[in-house]
Amino acid sequence: MRRTRSAWVRGLRLYRTTGDDARFPSAFDDQSFDVQVHARSRFRSAQHPDRYAEYTLREPGLTESPAPGDHTLVVVREFRRVPLRASGLGLVLFAARLGGEAAVVATLAHFAERALSLYQPQYLLLARSLEQPGITMLLTGVQASAALEVGASTAFSVDPLLPELEPYLAADPEWYAYAPDRELDSELAVARAV
Repeated sequence: MRRTRSAWVRGLRLYRTTGDDARFPSAFDDQSFDVQVHARSRFRSAQHPDRYAEYTLREPGLTESPAPGDHTLVVVREFRRVPLRASGLGLVLFAARLGGEAAVVATLAHFAERALSLYQPQYLLLARSLEQPGITMLLTGVQASAALEVGASTAFSVDPLLPELEPYLAADPEWYAYAPDRELDSELAVARAV
């Protein structure tokens, strides 16, 4: 059986900002974004407002200098409905203990399979970092704006998985909410005005 793999390269950049930082670093400048980056989404940590994650989908061959926090993602499971009509995007990062990487990925892959039939998300991506296999990411697009938020018992919650995952995790999962560039820029302008 022959499988075709996506020619797209997925990336994740994790970074932190300070109150005085006027820039939100991007994995790609605007010119290369227009040419070779198919999609870019930014997320803000629900627990730590100074932490951000930027997910990119780009053409192969784009050369950029890797920075600390850059990850090339290896897809474990991906599902999308066409057209994508998600009202909310959410991202959860899992950091596995040394030796627990396979258990975390397997548990999340099983969750993803069940989620497809139970919750019918508009988009679901489960991927792990090539550079740091202990980092696993779950990205989802759903019809609920509160998807994957901390403490929320939403229609698409990973909370029931936590007791099963806990022995294999080095830290608690970190939830991120979608934060488009214009939102970040307006928040920065308000912060500077105060």
